[in-house]
Amino acid sequence: MKKVLASIGIGNATVDTVLASSTVQPGQSVDAEIHIEGGSAEQSVDAVELDVETQCATDDGYTEVSVGRLRLSDDFTVEPGESDVRTATIDIPYATPVTLGRVQVWVETELDIAMAVDPDDRDHLEVDPTPRMQAVFDAMDDLGFSFRAAECQVDRAGRYASGQSFVQEFEFHAAGGPFGGRVDEVELVFLPAADALTVFVEVDRRAGLLTELADADERTTSVSVDSTDAAVVRDQLRTTIERFA
Repeated sequence: MKKVLASIGIGNATVDTVLASSTVQPGQSVDAEIHIEGGSAEQSVDAVELDVETQCATDDGYTEVSVGRLRLSDDFTVEPGESDVRTATIDIPYATPVTLGRVQVWVETELDIAMAVDPDDRDHLEVDPTPRMQAVFDAMDDLGFSFRAAECQVDRAGRYASGQSFVQEFEFHAAGGPFGGRVDEVELVFLPAADALTVFVEVDRRAGLLTELADADERTTSVSVDSTDAAVVRDQLRTTIERFA
């Protein structure tokens, strides 16, 4: 009877992941301890899965998506009341969103138990910008742009060729500086890698109503950022935005 109850989640095994740090950057890794407590019945665990996840906007609302997954596939048995601790190193993919605005990122841990409700655990991460991303943010501030919003959006058409089903978009308002009064906003999408950062830049110019209705006031291009020096990146972005302002 206990096994039957465990199969529907009553008296089931539980899992709790403890991260060595909850603050990371894309491209880094974090060590984890997975604490497993046996329930009221013996259960066979086929695998432990650790999934880095976030939430993306779609036409129908929001959906949870996987950024990267680690599967520990050594099967084992959890006895009633048994305590077990397993360790893992979780790689934080370069595509992991930065937790700005309302963007959230977490590690979902799940025990894969056949014919049962899979126990799970969720641990939130604070994802900081990489040095190149931070240089872009600092450069935008130097150019008079203020951060307005960040959101992850599904990229079904593969517009950005990121290899992911989604991208993170950062929206900046031209509050002053050389583009105040000339540009409404600039939207950025990052495609980070180990040795470079590709930044897609969409410039929304101030234009007349007919132009705006035709979306003719929006121009998109991309720039490759190699430096972590905000002054260097500022000059790159200024030249890029100037072409479409």
